[in-house]
Amino acid sequence: MEKTEWYLEYEIQYNRPGLLGDISSILGMLSINIISINGVAKSRRGMLLLAKQEEQILRLKSIMQTMDTIKITKVRKSKLRDKLAVRHGQYIQSEGDDRKTFRFVRNELGILVDFMAELYKKEGHKLIGIRGMPRVGKTESIVAASVCANKRWLFVSSTLLKQTIRNELIKGEYSKDNLYIIDGMVSARQSNEKHWQLIREIMQLPSVKVVEHPDAFVQTTDYKLDDFDYIIELRTDENEEITYEPVNQFAQEDGFSMFDF
Repeated sequence: MEKTEWYLEYEIQYNRPGLLGDISSILGMLSINIISINGVAKSRRGMLLLAKQEEQILRLKSIMQTMDTIKITKVRKSKLRDKLAVRHGQYIQSEGDDRKTFRFVRNELGILVDFMAELYKKEGHKLIGIRGMPRVGKTESIVAASVCANKRWLFVSSTLLKQTIRNELIKGEYSKDNLYIIDGMVSARQSNEKHWQLIREIMQLPSVKVVEHPDAFVQTTDYKLDDFDYIIELRTDENEEITYEPVNQFAQEDGFSMFDF
């Protein structure tokens, strides 16, 4: 029988010597393998486990609930967020009850790139939006993640080095293995029907599309925020407010020449 990967998270109530050894012994007696373990928050540890049967995990949970030194906080089949939490030692923050909006700050670019790279690796159509103020690191994160995921990236509209507006793609650029990057602010300012026709064609491809400034993008298209599979918010710090007034002012002053860097 093939083993299933599980995520176990617990909060330490009393951190006495030998606590982790006791837990490891219980896992060994139940024939559950430990893939990795790491602290994921203050006083919390996360573990990725391998088990042949769900009954093993249920027995583990039952035993650990009798221990007064720890408190079980999560037991479930592992998700992408769980794997990244154990890998990086911190949990990705989501926006309240919105399961598709994830928040990052600039000093978390490493985990953001890792997160996006894992999303890029999934087969089929994926529409990802990323919000953030100018020069916070949106474009560099998108490109770095595409390199990690071994994806060829193409700018459909951009201001990375100079303003880019594509009206057509050449042979070989229409591919489900490519990653298409659209700057919603730049595209929103275009009345060029060829550009919008190209975007509509790209949206039909079973590939990954990343839209910077998705709010501006949906204001000038038939797409809605509900059409996005994931929304990523990147801030300089946790208290920064993402607003488009400074973005518009910056674009006018700088002529879209260096939007993100």
